[in-house]
Amino acid sequence: MMKGTMAALQLYLFILAVKVAFGKVCISEQFTKTGECCSMCPAGSGLANNCGQEDTKCKPCKDGVSFSDSESLSACRLCAHCPSGISELARCTPTQETHCDCGEGFFLWRDGNRTSSLCAACSMCEHGSGVARECGPLGNTVCERCKPGTYSRERSDWKPCVPCSRCSDEEVEIRSCQPDSDTVCMVKDLSILSRPSGSDVPREFPRRPTLSDETENRSSPAPGSGSPRLTPQDQGGNSNNNILVYVSVLAAVVLGLLLYVAYKCWKSCQQKQALVKARVGELNNAGEGEKLHSDSGVFLDCQSLQESQPSKGSKRDSKQDTRLYVNLPPHRQEEVEGLLTEGGSRSWRQLAATLGYEQDRVDVFGRGQDPIHTLLTDWAQQEGSTLGLLCSALARIERPDIITALTTTSQGVSVV
Repeated sequence: MMKGTMAALQLYLFILAVKVAFGKVCISEQFTKTGECCSMCPAGSGLANNCGQEDTKCKPCKDGVSFSDSESLSACRLCAHCPSGISELARCTPTQETHCDCGEGFFLWRDGNRTSSLCAACSMCEHGSGVARECGPLGNTVCERCKPGTYSRERSDWKPCVPCSRCSDEEVEIRSCQPDSDTVCMVKDLSILSRPSGSDVPREFPRRPTLSDETENRSSPAPGSGSPRLTPQDQGGNSNNNILVYVSVLAAVVLGLLLYVAYKCWKSCQQKQALVKARVGELNNAGEGEKLHSDSGVFLDCQSLQESQPSKGSKRDSKQDTRLYVNLPPHRQEEVEGLLTEGGSRSWRQLAATLGYEQDRVDVFGRGQDPIHTLLTDWAQQEGSTLGLLCSALARIERPDIITALTTTSQGVSVV
C-alpha cells in the first residue's frame, strides 16, 4: 500500500516537471487527481462543479440575472439593481454587470452577492500611492503603492504615480526619491565670484553681502601679502559645508511647518470643544422665559422648545414627549419642510451643516428625491432632537418664518 502511494506521488511529480520543462504553466494553479491542469471558466460562464476527479465543469450565466466579467473558478454573480431614483445606463449581460448613473465621484456599491446596491463616494489614494484604476462603472478606485522610481505626494482619485526627477550634472542629490516625495537636488557650486585679489576695482554689479561672500572674504588673504586667494576647489571641503548649512536651514523650515500644523490642529480641537459645550449649555441651561432673537429683529418665545433633555440612563418614552420633533403631527412637519423648500437648496444645506452633518452626508441627501424630508427624518431619529435645538439652528441661518411656525405648533401640542 505504501509503495503504491509513493509510486503515484512520483508519477504526479514527473508529469508536473515535464509540463514546467515544456513551458506549460497552469493558470488556475489547480490540478485533477491525474495531474491535469484544471480549466478556467471563461467570461460569461461560472463554476458548476469543482475540479477534482474530473476537469472543471462550467455553466453559462443567465442574461439579466447573473454575470461573470472575467475568467475565473467562481460561480456566476447575481446582477445588481440600480438604487431608487438612479437611472440605468446599461443592462446586465452574461459578461457585464449593471451600469447605473451614480454620477461623477460615485460608484455602484454592493454588499457581497446581494442584488441591492447604493451609490457610494469614490475612495482617494493616499500619499505614496497612485490610481491603478479610476472609480467608475467597474467599481471603486483601485490604488497601488508607488514602485521604485515613481512617487505621489497628494491625495487623488484619478492621478497615478509619476516618474521621479533626476538631478542634472550641475546638481547634487541631497535626498533620494521616496514613494511620497520627489528627488531633492541642489546646485553643486554655491559660491559667488568676488573681485580679484589685490584689486581696487569695485564690483561691476554691487549687491548685498551673502553667506557665500562672508565665507569667501574670510578665506581671502590681505592685500599685498603675496599669497594666492583660496578658491572653493582649493579649500576642499567648503562646498560640503555649504551643503550642510542649506540642509540645516531646510530641516528648520520643515520643523517650523510641523509645529504650525500641530498648533492649528490644537486650535481646531479647542474650537470644537467650545462648540460642544455651547450646545450642551444651550440645551441644559435654558432659563424660564428665555427669548430667541433672530437677526431680522423678531423675538419669539422658545422656552417650551428648549427644556432640558432627560438625564443619562432615563427610560423616558419619546412618543409621550411632545417636545421632540418626531412628535409633531405629519401636517406640521410638512409645513416646516415646505418653508425650507422655499429657501432653495442653500437653506436646507445650511440647516444640515448647523445640525452637525458632514458635507459628504449632505451630498448623499441631495442626490435623493426629497432631501429635506430625508434630512429632518434622519435627524429626528437621533437622541436629543428637540424643537428647541431645531429652533436655535434655524435662528443661526436666519429663518424666523419657520421658527414662528414651530412656536405656533408647540403652543398647540404643549402639555399643561
